Amino acid sequence: MARRSIDITSFQHGNPIPAATRIGPLVVCSITPPTDPGTRNIPDTLEAQIDNLFTHVGNMLEGAGATWDDVAKMTFYVADPAKSREALNGPWLERFPDPASRPSRHNMQVVDTGGKAQISCDFIAYVES
Repeated sequence: MARRSIDITSFQHGNPIPAATRIGPLVVCSITPPTDPGTRNIPDTLEAQIDNLFTHVGNMLEGAGATWDDVAKMTFYVADPAKSREALNGPWLERFPDPASRPSRHNMQVVDTGGKAQISCDFIAYVES
């Protein structure tokens, strides 16, 4: 199976890595920043950062020929686990409304680097052909 890089216009890494990669049915992304689409600007609010993450992930899924239904797991790297968990639940339920069919989710606390980013994420998806 050939590996295919997934690049999107809403964000690009500064290093020579793609936003995501697809090999066969497996789609895995690199770390996804909470930047405003098409810029390196990070919004002030956690809610706006979360909206940006879901925009970027949606673009990667589309670029890989996948949908939200194909997501198996998302990991969120957060400065404040309790605050981010609460803020994530609304957008999470919008994309995954069926409690019998939701991906796994994990919030991992990271050391505050002093920047504006309060959250970032990555995901794994499996696309059945």
